[in-house]
Amino acid sequence: MGDILATEADLLGMIKEYLKFEDFEETVHSFDKECKKKGKLVSKPQGSTLRDSKTRVIQKDLLSSFDDGDHKVFFELWTDNIPSEVKDTDTEAQSLESYLHIHFTIFPLRRHPGRHDRAEFEERISHFKQYLETRGAALSQTTKFLPYYALPFVPNPTIHPSFKDLFQDSWIPQLREKLEQFLSVALKPSNTPRLLHLYVSFIETCSQVIQQLQLQLVESDRRIASFVRKFSKMKADYQSLIGITAELVDSLEATVSGKMISPEYLQSVFVRLFSSQMRQSVVQSTDFTRPGTASSMLRASIAPQRPKDVPMLPSLDYEKLKKDLVEGPDRLRSLLLQALCWRLTRSLPGEQRDTVLQAYISNDLLERYSTKQKTVLHLIRSKNEIVRQYVARLINAFASLAEGRVYLSQIPILLKLLTEALRTEEKDSLARENVLVALQKLSLRRSQQTAMIADDLIGWLVDELQDSDCLSDCTLQYSAALFMNLCLRTKGKGMCAENAKHVLKVLTDLLGHENHEIRPYVNGALYSILCIPSVRQEAKEMSVEEILRCYSKEENPDLNRQFEFIIKLLNSDLDTEDLLQPQPRELSGESLLTTEYLGIMTNMAKAKRKSTPLTQPSADEPLQRPVTPSSNRNVNTVGDYIPAFESLHKIPRTPDTAGIQNSDHRGRSLTLAPQFSQSEPQQSSRPGSASSTGGGGRSS
Repeated sequence: MGDILATEADLLGMIKEYLKFEDFEETVHSFDKECKKKGKLVSKPQGSTLRDSKTRVIQKDLLSSFDDGDHKVFFELWTDNIPSEVKDTDTEAQSLESYLHIHFTIFPLRRHPGRHDRAEFEERISHFKQYLETRGAALSQTTKFLPYYALPFVPNPTIHPSFKDLFQDSWIPQLREKLEQFLSVALKPSNTPRLLHLYVSFIETCSQVIQQLQLQLVESDRRIASFVRKFSKMKADYQSLIGITAELVDSLEATVSGKMISPEYLQSVFVRLFSSQMRQSVVQSTDFTRPGTASSMLRASIAPQRPKDVPMLPSLDYEKLKKDLVEGPDRLRSLLLQALCWRLTRSLPGEQRDTVLQAYISNDLLERYSTKQKTVLHLIRSKNEIVRQYVARLINAFASLAEGRVYLSQIPILLKLLTEALRTEEKDSLARENVLVALQKLSLRRSQQTAMIADDLIGWLVDELQDSDCLSDCTLQYSAALFMNLCLRTKGKGMCAENAKHVLKVLTDLLGHENHEIRPYVNGALYSILCIPSVRQEAKEMSVEEILRCYSKEENPDLNRQFEFIIKLLNSDLDTEDLLQPQPRELSGESLLTTEYLGIMTNMAKAKRKSTPLTQPSADEPLQRPVTPSSNRNVNTVGDYIPAFESLHKIPRTPDTAGIQNSDHRGRSLTLAPQFSQSEPQQSSRPGSASSTGGGGRSS
């Protein structure tokens, strides 16, 4: 009874709070009067005192770090507590943030005017440069802030006339007063009534549930389509079987009449009978003239197979999981991330793995639509190396599966976090390698290619590949493959053309690298960028043809044919730039001819061509579509692990690197990425050759 009364009082309190929020004064008066008359208790709003106390502490810490010149603590508090809609849209907030960056940059110069702490000042200058290139870039258009963009390049700002105001005694107190006024408004706790908050939360929850149901509906449609395909195949096989049966009945009738049946005829019938179940080459090489061969194969094809019991893994409380991942200690975070990776990578291929992945996606494990400052993905910025490594492993595991890549591509902040990790992690970091591998797999998707090119990942890759001798085999191979995938896009080629000489130098140097597995990607990149006339001209001046012919002396006919394609393109003048350029909306080229001058014979030829399959590129040509490196899976017999990706068809664009997990090529105790295998990966010096028979074909 007491719980019911407490709940009723709380509910009445929320109703009153909402009425007061909307200024229904007369209604509030009547509400209070009637509640008093009926003896109903009305609770007071909760949490406001606690929020006020927390706000005061945050404001005090911000002002204290401002006075001490502690820019790291200040901007961490600033990022976590100032609402993003204020920081990103309010011009006054952006102006204040710029002045605060200036204050912290020159703080060492103000603290010791006579003897500058040069090392600390240089460190702060680098932070200021980074700010000017990112959040502060928009302010470069304003006259008021334009002079401060020269601050990083002035040797001694204290004596420079442009910055004399910054070193006046009155400048810091005035800036502090502005900061205090801003914080009193920006940190004001929300007075949104709880009833309204509950309603909004309910709507958001319903929206998330609808999204989950939509994902489940998509998965159901996919399974239905698969069953329809299987049914169509069974129907076709049944009709073929009826036809063959009719022919065999005719043959039996003929033998009754004394007519002989030739072995060749039987061979042709059996080839037709088994061609839908076995590879054509195996069928044609089978000797059906031996007695009992065909009958034994038929009986084997319909022999009942023992069903495999595939257990479904128990469901998880994902809300608690996400909460502990964000708020828990680093040790717990690492263990949880490792367990989540294992649940996906060690699951059985097929229904079990599909169920695990769908559970991760439908419960939004990586919180793709979240606007919170801290999510699971933000752990990639953790100060703990093990946490960063296992976050990268988890992302790599998602990226190794087609549906996982679809999910990752819907997270707006993902590429920013990954490219940031690439640039900040140490070169021999396993977290960095996992991030690179994940990015390479994501580059199979066009939208992700566009975003990577816009983030100047091509420039980073060229610098990375320039120092190829310092890279591990895995980093080198995936860097080259990622670079090639980005070069297939027009914008990617254009970025390479801006620095053609440097790019060509790096690529031709890579052709001489001892790791020959990178050559297909290097050739593909060369073939792609040489479509640009200016790059071809630069290549001719650098004698790229002679370099290629030098390498083509090796005993590798496939590689030599690729070189010939590149040399042929290098010497082609068909793509030279035309002087006549069409105006906007003006018809030109094929569109002009087919729009205004289409003839009868052209139409007929066009109609005939529709039924002709498109010509496939020769296997000897350089790669011209996005791919992912493949490698051998070296496994030992220790442990009790589950095989994975071995039953799936091999598709060239799909990672063959143990499906999801790469071998640790440096002999570490931890592998580079999750591996679907029945045993732990052996320590190997390189990922292996492209002739792997390992699975991994789940990415179309």
